[in-house]
Amino acid sequence: MSPDVVAAGVVRSADDLNRAIRALWSHPQVPLTAAQREEYARLCAELAAVQRGNVVTAA
Repeated sequence: MSPDVVAAGVVRSADDLNRAIRALWSHPQVPLTAAQREEYARLCAELAAVQRGNVVTAA
């Protein structure tokens, strides 16, 4: 997960992350831009951390 997400204490649910990932594509046949690919990779890493349970909730 990106360090700024952990530092900010932001914890999104797997459902929220899945919605954000699906929202990146306007149409299945339209390729992602470079910025969208970066966002996709960040979201996937965040989702993997949530699924592993490696998310620490801010105090």
